[in-house]
Amino acid sequence: MRPRHVLLATLIAALWGFNFVPIKVALDDFPPLLMAALRFAAAALPAVFFVRRPPVPARWLVLVGMPLGVGQFGLLFLGMHMGMPAGLASVVLQVQAIFTALFAGLLLRERLSARLIAGMVVAFGGVALIGGAQAEGGSPAGAFLVCLAAAASWGLANVAMRRMNKAARGPVDAFGFMVWVSLVPPIPLFGLSLLFEGPGAVPEAARNLSLAGIASMAFIAYISTLCCFGAWGWLMRRYEASTVAMYSLLVPPFGLLSAGLLLGEHVNATHLAGAALVMAGVTAGSVRLRTRAGADIAPPSENVPADIVPTEIVPIEIRPAETR
Repeated sequence: MRPRHVLLATLIAALWGFNFVPIKVALDDFPPLLMAALRFAAAALPAVFFVRRPPVPARWLVLVGMPLGVGQFGLLFLGMHMGMPAGLASVVLQVQAIFTALFAGLLLRERLSARLIAGMVVAFGGVALIGGAQAEGGSPAGAFLVCLAAAASWGLANVAMRRMNKAARGPVDAFGFMVWVSLVPPIPLFGLSLLFEGPGAVPEAARNLSLAGIASMAFIAYISTLCCFGAWGWLMRRYEASTVAMYSLLVPPFGLLSAGLLLGEHVNATHLAGAALVMAGVTAGSVRLRTRAGADIAPPSENVPADIVPTEIVPIEIRPAETR
């Protein structure tokens, strides 16, 4: 990659890692399910009127939008609202890479190699360390489990995207797909908010709305989602997906650093050890190897890391591009 493109990929990873801080700030003003609904509504409107619909049947927008929007983000915001620290949430969410490989094996009959299985064991060992440390520190165990469920939902969304790519009538633009898929989650999320957070959630949020909450929602919807996602898709079209996806491993360090500096979150040695195991396991199951003959060897679950991107975004178009 060219130096300026390396800087761009690093900047995107930094913004996605930092994104957990605005999420935590916005949760002071919004209940989690309502916040998730507003986040997707803001990402979809008015952009959907100016972006061409991707060449896929409508059912794929639903099959991806439900686990990605309602599952991943609804559960992530709920878990952080329940007490999951922002920095550690950025680490736990990366287990989506392992869940993707696992679900691909179960649902798509993709073969799991010994290296991938070993990576799963290591990553889930790190998750267990983080969960144990959270429980000992007095944080609600439920918050940790909800964030883990968010990672599993992201894995399901990744598998749906894999199937969608095969069924598409043409190349699927990552930015356009994200805009259109953002139309799906608001209605079920608004319904869940009405059911669990009550009809007073909207007026209560309006009364408590602060400038920090508005700025945080704007960052989550427009900078982290649309701008970063569009730039990430642009990089994916110019370089091999595996090369670009490696920069996703920078998200948890940026997330932990941002949360520590701006939110004052404390990360102890056990947390750090768990985070290191998670990233080591994800890397073992995600990184391509190169043989002496120069051929790429990808994880058996079909170059799976190519459509696994950190924190909030999953690139859609996975087509090896010419390196410039």
